[in-house]
Amino acid sequence: MEPQAYPILEFDPERRAIIEPHGRARKAVPPVAVLCFFHEVFEHLLAQHQPQVVHHLASEMGKHPVYQLEFAGQPFVYVHPGVGAPIAAGFLEEMIAIGCTRVVACGGAGVLDGTVALGHVIIPTAAVRDEGTSYHYLPPAREIAADAEAVATLQRVAEAHNVPHQLAKTWTTDAIYRETSARIARRRAEGCLTVEMECAAFFAVAQFRGIRFGQYLYGGDDVSGTEHDLRGWDKQTSVREQLFWLAAEAALAL
Repeated sequence: MEPQAYPILEFDPERRAIIEPHGRARKAVPPVAVLCFFHEVFEHLLAQHQPQVVHHLASEMGKHPVYQLEFAGQPFVYVHPGVGAPIAAGFLEEMIAIGCTRVVACGGAGVLDGTVALGHVIIPTAAVRDEGTSYHYLPPAREIAADAEAVATLQRVAEAHNVPHQLAKTWTTDAIYRETSARIARRRAEGCLTVEMECAAFFAVAQFRGIRFGQYLYGGDDVSGTEHDLRGWDKQTSVREQLFWLAAEAALAL
């Protein structure tokens, strides 16, 4: 590891760490997982399907149940990954450690272009690495590409259900209160359509661990103008549940 002017640039290629997620006890879970950010979807699934709790992830915020359901007769697990790259990447690590090798995340994202309709589905093809977590998994770079085969699978599933969608680059940031006009303009100029807090880290963990991973986003709040427009982005219940089931189907197809 070469010393650098900034610690974030000091990538260490050593694969073994002092704390390893794979040192935790393995559970008998399906290898297919959905990382779902939508709390009300969890509530609805609990009420309608009574999913089995097969494991728990834990943090200082408490326990995060890992649930098991079936789609088309095939089992999969799902969990809320928290919010923000560090905890979300850590939970992805722990899901991999218990045997998950095909994973799809579904979440919302701010839009950098106001013409993107509320609820419109976006499949990230790359992420600008404006967070910190990915730099601990891969050498420094401006962006990280998605798994091309995973992108194609997610696209096929969306097309099979006639879900309007597009492929686009996303901007992953750690600081929701520092999305300034200048930064937004710069990210838009380099091709980003959305902004969120986890995608680059997810891509990096998946690449480092050698698993299949893809992500569905939907157009949420609008940060493209001079003022923040929430657009009721977190009230899009039908879109959010549809995205969950698309993610389950896509993960099973990876």
